[in-house]
Amino acid sequence: MKAHDGLYIDGAWRPAGGGDVIEVVNPADEQVIGHVPAGTALDVDTAVRAARAALPAWAATPPAERAARLTALRDVLLARKDEIAETVTAELGSPLQFSQAVHAGVPIAVAGSYAELAAAHSFEERAGNSTVLHEPIGVVGAITPWNYPLHQIVAKAAPALAAGCTLVLKPAEDTPLTAQLFAEAVHEAGVPAGVFNLVTGLGPVAGQALAEHPGVDMVSFTGSTAVGRRIGAVAGAAVKKVALELGGKSANVILPSADLAKAVNVGVANVMSNSGQTCSAWTRMLVHASRYDEAVELAATAAAKYADRIGPVVNAKQRERVRGYIEKGVAEGARLVAGGPEAPRDKGYFVAPTVFADVTPEMTIAQEEIFGPVLSVLRYEDEEDALRIANGTVYGLAGAVWAGDEAEAVAFARRMDTGQVDINGGRFNPLAPFGGYKQSGVGRELGTHGLAEYLQTKSLQF
Repeated sequence: MKAHDGLYIDGAWRPAGGGDVIEVVNPADEQVIGHVPAGTALDVDTAVRAARAALPAWAATPPAERAARLTALRDVLLARKDEIAETVTAELGSPLQFSQAVHAGVPIAVAGSYAELAAAHSFEERAGNSTVLHEPIGVVGAITPWNYPLHQIVAKAAPALAAGCTLVLKPAEDTPLTAQLFAEAVHEAGVPAGVFNLVTGLGPVAGQALAEHPGVDMVSFTGSTAVGRRIGAVAGAAVKKVALELGGKSANVILPSADLAKAVNVGVANVMSNSGQTCSAWTRMLVHASRYDEAVELAATAAAKYADRIGPVVNAKQRERVRGYIEKGVAEGARLVAGGPEAPRDKGYFVAPTVFADVTPEMTIAQEEIFGPVLSVLRYEDEEDALRIANGTVYGLAGAVWAGDEAEAVAFARRMDTGQVDINGGRFNPLAPFGGYKQSGVGRELGTHGLAEYLQTKSLQF
């Protein structure tokens, strides 16, 4: 798609207040593929004012009509699925097949799920002599990351629209073209002017202005824990609601009774997916001492197959960050069995699929989120040791458990301090709540729990 040179505010593309622009770079070949405006605090103010003006009418729109707009949005996204995939591939570097299946396919399904929820959800209930109303929280400031650019937008915008909220979106500066495409789809779907607004720009400028704007009732942010803390502090000063989906260091626990080959192969695929740029990736593989050497060999063999399959990481800064962690792992005594810090290609921001063995729980690569194609394989002695290691980070976003007996896996999963656990390779469910414990965030996305984040409660006593 051709980049817009304006911002989508109040139902139209309008010039930005400043003259600065952001270069959009294809991370696979390092070529500039477009420019978008660097929105200012004044642009954010204009967008928030448009959202506030549109709020009363949209909040009063019957849920069935809001559902109809979401259905239309889902249909537009479906019709433009190929364009979405090509756009994500161009600005994120994701292989086209993965972009079609995941980057385009998943948000289309999520948009459809919220169309159904908007039509079916009960926004009123009785509790004794009270009527309890679930009303839209108001104007939402949505700040989204680059790793799943359309999915993260839809996971915020769709429930907000279903709830009757209006919103202003500030997407990641690395992947703004996908956000512009979404704005086009919103317009084509007939969503009223001012209900959805898009301001491209830099986090410290546009993102900060959006988080602290007094006209914003709620901030929904997905990104690093460090930035989430700052947003939480800014929003907290105004006592406005925040939903924070932050970092992860998820454990993939393979119990002795598991099908080891399947568990390892699926685990490696999970980490290498999207070039490791997934907050819920199972980046710590925990294997019983009796099967550890076999698991390491399987993981190294599996990782080598991804050398020509995965795309680059998003930019040069991220590449150097990931390579720095790999060097740190070697320096702290972990053993490289696949990949390494050396650039696998002369052009593009590529990182070799990397597997570390002999990783101990206190090592940096076992504690901090790397956000690249790097797997750490850790040894445990018994189930209690595995649980201690699995729960032994500041994060708690996702995880996995494998066992020959499903009940055994479920029993272990119940003891994990994390928001979502896949049992023996359980499939992604767009209706299941997604979000973390501890420093992995506050609140939930997807399904009815995601819708509830954008509602506030009022009771009427009779």
